[in-house]
Parts: sequence; structure tokens; C-alpha cells
Amino acid sequence: MKPRHEDQAPGTGGRGAPGPARQTPARQTDTAHPRLAVFSTLFPNAAEPNAGLFIRERMFRVGRTLPLVVVAPVPWFPFQGLIRRFRPHFRPPVPRIEHQNGFAIHHPRFLSVPGLFKSLDGLLLALGTWPLMKRLKREFGFDIIDAHFAYPDGYGAGLLARWLGVPLTITLRGTEARLVREPWARRRITAALGRATRIFAVSGSLLELAAGLGIARSKLRVMANGVDTAKFTPEPRARARSSLSLPGEAPVLVSVGALVERKGFHRVIDCLPALRRRFPGLQYLMVGGASPEGDMTGVLREQVQRLGLEDTVRFVGPLAPERLRIPLSAADVFVLATRNEGWANVFLEAMACGLPVVTTDVGGNREVVARDELGTVVEFGDHQALCDALARALSRQWDRQAIQAYARANSWETRIDALTRELVAVHTT
Repeated sequence: MKPRHEDQAPGTGGRGAPGPARQTPARQTDTAHPRLAVFSTLFPNAAEPNAGLFIRERMFRVGRTLPLVVVAPVPWFPFQGLIRRFRPHFRPPVPRIEHQNGFAIHHPRFLSVPGLFKSLDGLLLALGTWPLMKRLKREFGFDIIDAHFAYPDGYGAGLLARWLGVPLTITLRGTEARLVREPWARRRITAALGRATRIFAVSGSLLELAAGLGIARSKLRVMANGVDTAKFTPEPRARARSSLSLPGEAPVLVSVGALVERKGFHRVIDCLPALRRRFPGLQYLMVGGASPEGDMTGVLREQVQRLGLEDTVRFVGPLAPERLRIPLSAADVFVLATRNEGWANVFLEAMACGLPVVTTDVGGNREVVARDELGTVVEFGDHQALCDALARALSRQWDRQAIQAYARANSWETRIDALTRELVAVHTT
């Protein structure tokens, strides 16, 4: 059973929403255009511009129809500045408020001790953001809290929604599959989903995970991510390769993502010695860098040196979304040997540039790479299967126009209308 103080609003002595929210002057209800408070600890900001791009891509498009404000809390504890002396990318300072594409992005701080007391992060998240959320309820008048990821975001948002007396929606994005293995996290995720009016899952596998926790299927919807086919369109291969100083006829693999263990760059590197013998001149482009999840750059560089692959592997570094089409257009095959995913937008981005995908059978990967003509899905952890799939993909003649057509059929425009209708329904029922 949850401690009573988690359901009781801060600053109140009783149950339900606090006095200030109750006293807010009434706004005229617009059932067709409910106002949203988008709530996520993973959102692009000035210090981490590539964090949570998939959330921004989705919700800023919703914001063309439904008014919204973004609350993107940042973890804090008193001595984190000392840690940055040894780990420069650790929790970089973030401004309290930003504006992106005309939307306000608020970054309140909440207490979070690195590596400790994670079972308290959801409650501390709610307490830390409570003053801002109470003010935004009064000034902006949001009707729905729309949280992304079930823990700690959905759990904290669930407490805030209860205190403020508004509906809650939660989008499951993939971390839940790992977290539910921990009993304490499973309990909190189940509690968060139980408080939600509607739960959006970016893949069918995540929907089934929620159903397996006992969540009513009537509350569950699959709302997959999409792709911006205007931004991700192929450039002429010769031009793309020239801009990266790549040989015109070399076979080229590419991966895009944070340089962290989960994404599996090291698993691909382990395949390269054998692949290079079969495909002379092979090049592997690694696009990405450090993220809030970690940074394996040093480990990966050491692996490359140990295997003698300095002339094969290229650390391209992180790129802005509008520049990703250059390495994608230069490559022959996209690969991501990932340990866990919800719905990997980068697969559709690669496909929009005409690339087949080789990936692992985890999360929603098989739902994106849904047919053989789009690529190959192999069992996670099967090194030989991954190497063989990459060899076949480099040897095969792909129908790249068909791959692009599949990506266009999964554009954002096909997703947002359905999501907007669901949010309006949450507000009107």
C-alpha cells in the first residue's frame, strides 16, 4: 500500500486537490482543444539538444492543434557540480525556462541522488515540480497532464494529476520492459498506470506488458511514433559520401544512437573483423555521443584499437536531426544491435533514406522491421546471427524505393490525428 502522504497534496491537511488549484478562476471550457501539460524528464534542452527528440517531434505536432506547455524536470542534488569535474557530461546545467518553436519549456529541479533511492524518484519528482505545476494550472489552465515514460515520470505525474484534479495520460516508450523486472519499480509502474485515464504504448509489445500488469485493455492504445519524411529524405549518395570523405564504392554500415551499452555499438564492432575480410574497404559509421544514460566512447575506441579497426570505424559524433540524412544517405545498411527498445524512430528515419535495417528481436523492433524486404531481425545475443545478417544485407540488392514507401506510410501525419482525437476524448469523457 502507498504511504498516505503520496496521495495527499503538499501543503494540505486533507484529501484531494489543494486549495489554490480549487480557487483558480474558471476558464471557458473548449472541449475540442484541451490544454496539455506535457511532462517528461527526457526532453531536448540547451545543454542536451538531442535528448528525447522523439517526444518533441510528437508533441510539438500535437501542439499545432492543442495548446500545450512542456514541463521537463531535471534531477538535482547538492554535490553534482563536483561530479562534473570528473564526468563532464553528468547532469549539465539547464536553464529554468526555454522557448522552442513557440512553446514554453520549463525545467524545475527535483532531488535525485545518483544511483541511490530510485524508489523515491517518483515522489520526489512530484514534490519538486508541485509549485510550478500549481502555478501553470492557475495561469495556463491545462486540462490534462501528458506524461512520457511510466517511471519516474508517470508515477510523479499521477500524483500531480490527483492533487490538481485533472486527467492523466501516460506514454510507454520502452524503459518499462526493463524496470518491471525490479519488484519496487513494478509496483510503482502499476500504480502509475492505474491512475491514468489513457495509456499510449509506442508498440504492441509495450501494450501487452501493461495488460500483463493487470491494466484494463479499454485504457490501452498503440500510438506508434512516426517519421518526418521531409527532413529524412535521401541525398545523392556520391555527394553524401564526399561530404564524409568516404570512398565512392566502399560498403558502408551505419548506426545512430547514444554511445551506451544498450544500443549495442560494441556488438557490431565485434562483427567487423570477419566482415572486413569478406567486404574489403568496409566502413562503419557510428553517429552519436554521450547521453543521460551514459557514455561508452572511451570503451568503444579501445575496442576498435584492440581489434585493429582504426581504418574501418568512424566516430562521426552526434549530429543535429537535419544532418542525419547525410550519413544515412551515404550508407548501404543500417544496424542497431540494441538490448531494449520501445519503438525506434531511427529505423524509420533510416528507411526514409532508403536503408534496410538489421536489428535485434527486442521490444517493438519486429513491429517496425515488419517484413523481409525491410531488413532482418535476429535474436539478441546471437553474435553469429548478427554477423551473418549483416553479410547478407551487404550482399543483397534491396528495393530501396519500396523501403522509402514504407517509411512514408508511417509518417507523423498518419499518427498525430489519431493521438489528438484520443486526447480530446480523454478531456470530454
